[in-house]
Amino acid sequence: MKTEYKTKARTVLFEFLQENPDRGFTAIDLLTYLQLNIEGVNKTTVYRNLDRLCEQGIIYKYREPEHEGWFYQYSAEHTHCNTHMHGKCSKCGKLFHIEDDFVNEFEKNVMENYGLKIDFGKTLIIGICKACS
Repeated sequence: MKTEYKTKARTVLFEFLQENPDRGFTAIDLLTYLQLNIEGVNKTTVYRNLDRLCEQGIIYKYREPEHEGWFYQYSAEHTHCNTHMHGKCSKCGKLFHIEDDFVNEFEKNVMENYGLKIDFGKTLIIGICKACS
């Protein structure tokens, strides 16, 4: 495994993630934040770090139906976001980890009825959360 260097960009990147644990963001959102806080950050640095954090299971990468680009979310205490489903509120934008018997039962029913194995790393349920409804 590669050694992770503690750079200023990486430190500020983690500050951004910790400040936004329940919000999705784009690479451009992150780049803008980094550029406001430190000098010399470019797109390559952002994309390289995002790819690495996805591989490590620290952030979750997903697409939203009405947008073309990728969105990311900090997994915080949740690692390996490819093992459970996610929900997103279409009003406030909050992302939720769905990790209970519902997911196991849903996966079982989809496999039995449709022969489809769910790719949880790419599954996003969109609705309106309790707070917004």
